[in-house]
Parts: sequence; C-alpha cells; structure tokens
Amino acid sequence: MPVIPRLRHRRAQRRAPASPSPRTDVATASPSGATPARTPRAILVLLGLALAFAVLLGLHELRNYIGPVFLALNLVVAAAPLQVALSRKGLPGPLAAFITGTAVFAFLVAFFWALGWSIAQMVQELPAYQAEFESLYNQGLDLLSRFGIKEDAIISQLRDALNPQAIIGALGGILGNVGGILGLLGTAAIVLFFLMVDSLSATRRLQLVREQHPRLATALTAFGQGVRRYWVVTTIFGLIVAVLDVVALIWLGVPLALAWGVLAFITNYIPNVGFVIGLVPPTLMALLANGPMNALFTLIAYTVLNFGIQTIIQPKFTGDAVGVGPTVTFLSLIVWAWVLGPIGALLALPATLLVKAILVDADPQARWLNAFLASNPETARAEDTRDSALSTSSESKRA
Repeated sequence: MPVIPRLRHRRAQRRAPASPSPRTDVATASPSGATPARTPRAILVLLGLALAFAVLLGLHELRNYIGPVFLALNLVVAAAPLQVALSRKGLPGPLAAFITGTAVFAFLVAFFWALGWSIAQMVQELPAYQAEFESLYNQGLDLLSRFGIKEDAIISQLRDALNPQAIIGALGGILGNVGGILGLLGTAAIVLFFLMVDSLSATRRLQLVREQHPRLATALTAFGQGVRRYWVVTTIFGLIVAVLDVVALIWLGVPLALAWGVLAFITNYIPNVGFVIGLVPPTLMALLANGPMNALFTLIAYTVLNFGIQTIIQPKFTGDAVGVGPTVTFLSLIVWAWVLGPIGALLALPATLLVKAILVDADPQARWLNAFLASNPETARAEDTRDSALSTSSESKRA
C-alpha cells in the first residue's frame, strides 16, 4: 500500500469512535453513549416520607370533613350485604339503597345517643363520691409515708387527674359538644345519600376498573370484604362483651353498670388500648363505691371477659380481616388518632387497610412490604398464584 493512503487510513481509525464494549448496558445507555445517573435510594425514601407526612398533615387539617366521610364509607361497605339481600328479594334498586342508607344512619344516631346517655349518667353520679375519693387519697398518702415516700408533684398531678370533679369537667366538655356531634351526623347523612346513589352502579364501575387494572380491582374487593367482616364481627362481639360486663357489674354491685357496658361496647372498636380504656372507669367506680376488694373482683371479671373474648375468641372469627400485624395495628392507632382526632381511633384499622390495598396489594413491585406489614408474611411474594391468574385473564381479555 502506498505511504499516503496508509497514513490517511490510520488517521481515520484514530478519529472513528470506539465500538461499544460488550459489557455496556444498552437498555440504560443514552443516545450519546453515556449512562444516566441514578437517584440514590436514600433520597427516594426521604422524598416518599416527606410526601407521606405532607398528605397526613393535609388530612389532619381537614379531619372534620374527612372523618365523617370515611366513617360513612365504611358503614356503607359494611351494610352492602343488606342492600344485595333486599335487591334479591325483588325490591327495586333505589328502594333497597334507601332502606340500607336509613339503617346505616339509624345505627350512627343510636351509637352517639348511647355514648351521650352514658356520659350523662356518669356526670350525674360521680359528684356523690367526692368524699370517698378524698378519703382514699389520704389513706394512700399515709401508706406511702410508711415507706418514706412523700407527696410530690407527680402524686399531686395524679390526684388532679383522677379527681371526680376533673373527670366531670372532661365528660361535661364532651357532652357539651352537641354542635360537633350534630355536624358530624349532618355531614355523614349527606355523604350517605350520595354513596347510596353511587352504590346502584358500583358493580359496573368495579368491572370497568378490573378490565384495565385487575390487581387494583382485586385489592379493592379484598379491602371491602375485610372491612365488612371487621365491622360486623367487631359489632357483634362488642354487644356480647357489653352484655356480659353489665351482668358481671350488676352481680358485683358496681354503680352505673349499664353505662359501663355501653363504654365497653364503644371501646371494643379501638384496637389494643380499647380494653384498657373500658377497664379503668368501672374499676375506679367499684373502688370508690364498694372498696378495694370489690375493685379487685371487677378487675378480674373484666380481664377474664374482655381480654378473653376480644383477644382469644374474636380473632378466630375475624380471621384475616384485619390483615396487618399487631405492631402495625398499634402504630396505625397512634397515627390515625392524630390525623383524624377521636374518630380516627375508631377508623384506624380500616384506614390502614385502605392505604395498604392501594399502595401495596395492588402493586406487585411493592408487595415485598407485606413481609413487614401483613399478618401473613407469605403475601409478600410479588408473583403468587393469584397474580398469575389475574395476568392470564387480563391477557385473554385483551386478545
């Protein structure tokens, strides 16, 4: 080869771009050949936590509206079998929806009326035991002084917290908030009306969602079934616990037995700490009215009945309706009680189940979180039999 063409050939080889290495990831390479930088996982996690906190803060600011809306939604989901049964009996759809909505609203009214009645009974009864409280307090101070413990700021604060007058003031504030209760019932009634109207086409709407997003439709269906079982079973067992508590308190001679039974029924909806909330007031009343031994028997009776039924028997009937572990249940109670206020304590588990259904159960890539959230960690598998069936049916429909 001549010298000049050979030099030109070498210069062309130097200027030509190097061929891509076999190790280069073609899928991630940019058109210019450079690999784009990836966002660190820590930054994504922090951004997700910040966004979640911003959403919860927004819900907290709107809690007076979000709480009644979500409560009405839960009760409509729980009462769905009644509407289906009425429709199967031959009633027109609008009439079945009207009867179901009326039943749900009647349950709400009865719930808050029973709560107000029980609080009114406590407010009327507690002032009669102010002298007994002072006597027990002085006896307690004498007992502590024998062990060299004197009254300090902590004991004084405990006395002020358990004083019947302080309890009456707190109960009076709840009882006097009639406007808040009426506002909640009014908002719930309006939401119930629109939800019952939309319930006439709920089946068709869910079918349309299933055609495009089968996993989301399956997750929402599972959420509805779980919430329905949770509310129905919790209500039934709450009534059983309340009746047994009233019988036990009447037999022990504890005043306000019926009021404490209503309190036990209401606190049965609060996970984990509901048992303790329903236990303290009747035990304190038994102590003031009948002495330490009667209070001890009341404590034993409540522990056997409430703890045994709510912790041992009731979970066997609810099954996987809750679907989350005990730690997640307790943390959800704290979070939703702050976000939605007192009503958030009643809605803690349903709210957690809804968030879990939308963000975790409906997304195969996020299913691994069930290893830490779900009561059954096996649901953390992204591609289980159910997902395979869903993908197969979806592909067949599209074909």
